[in-house]
Amino acid sequence: MFTPVYLDHNATTAADPAVVDAMLPYLSGLCGNASSRHEYGRAARRAIDEARSKVAAAVGAHASEVVFTSGGSEANNLLIKGAAACLKPGLLAVSAIEHPCVIRPAEQLRKRGWTLHKLAVDTAGRVDEADYRALIGERPSIVSVMLANNETGVVQDIASLAAQARAVGAWFHSDAVQAVGKIPVDFRQLNAAGVNALSLSAHKIGGPKGAAALVLDKRLDIEPLIAGGGHERGLRSGTENVAAIVGFGVACELASARLAEVAPRLLVLRERLESGLFSLGATLFGQAAERLPNTLYFAFPDLDGETLVGHLDRAGYALASGSACSSANPEPSHVLRAMGVGAELARGAVRVSLGAANSVAEIDGFLATLRATVLRLQQLTAMAV
Repeated sequence: MFTPVYLDHNATTAADPAVVDAMLPYLSGLCGNASSRHEYGRAARRAIDEARSKVAAAVGAHASEVVFTSGGSEANNLLIKGAAACLKPGLLAVSAIEHPCVIRPAEQLRKRGWTLHKLAVDTAGRVDEADYRALIGERPSIVSVMLANNETGVVQDIASLAAQARAVGAWFHSDAVQAVGKIPVDFRQLNAAGVNALSLSAHKIGGPKGAAALVLDKRLDIEPLIAGGGHERGLRSGTENVAAIVGFGVACELASARLAEVAPRLLVLRERLESGLFSLGATLFGQAAERLPNTLYFAFPDLDGETLVGHLDRAGYALASGSACSSANPEPSHVLRAMGVGAELARGAVRVSLGAANSVAEIDGFLATLRATVLRLQQLTAMAV
């Protein structure tokens, strides 16, 4: 069976075998509904409580601050829409490089009387300091800035941004889906600085798809998106996906235990890849900023990213052009456009996102294949002119 080298870990990761093993009993014999009062139900409730503690521990939170959701998109929507429902319409700010599941609900709120400000970023992908200062002067009600970008891997100084927002009474949320398991994330420290909520997701860290969480300061009142049975402290009704939640807990436990060993190794691989890309004449995006150790975003002038990704896929390397959630959109990356990258170069963008199983041999093989592929496509482009 043909198995391409997987270089798309920011899109999703394979479930760790230990995660799968932990989930299996809850897919068959341990079938109870966690709201039931018999032993099957109590066993399910105990499993959820244990998983909640593991998720909380991974990000330095208290278990009572963890609200389980079906995905990072739901967690982001829950905070933005849920917070807005408890406030008078005012000024809402999100960065221009947010994931669509932050930008779209923010745009929906604009139709309900909210004023939306999309924060500018500099050419490295960091929130523009002057624009942020001007925003704070207008006293926003809600601010959402992602901890690490899913395309470029650029890491924001969330603590500093949140402190400024708190000074004017704003609620501050951060999408931390891509950060957990790659860099240290401590909600207690961030909360002390002014961060009120973080969004997390299981399938980015070796857990199952369909489980995520909003880590929420209990002093905030938000309105649920889904009302009904009062699950998750009334913030997210619906019978819990016990197996996926259990898997999420184990994935968080493993990610925390392995972070100190995995992150430096990923950085070595990324730097090896960067060196090879520079030698091929690639343009690297966000390189002037702090980035996740596993993420590299690049383009070659006059080469289409989708075309390059297709050729590399057939050659045995699975990677992405832009983010997985926007792969059906033919427009250039909104992240790169916000960074001031021209439309033509942005259309050539390709993302490599490494995982713990990737090796030096795979990076070297990828670079050799990329060199041959780029040369062939450049020759074809020259012949077509």
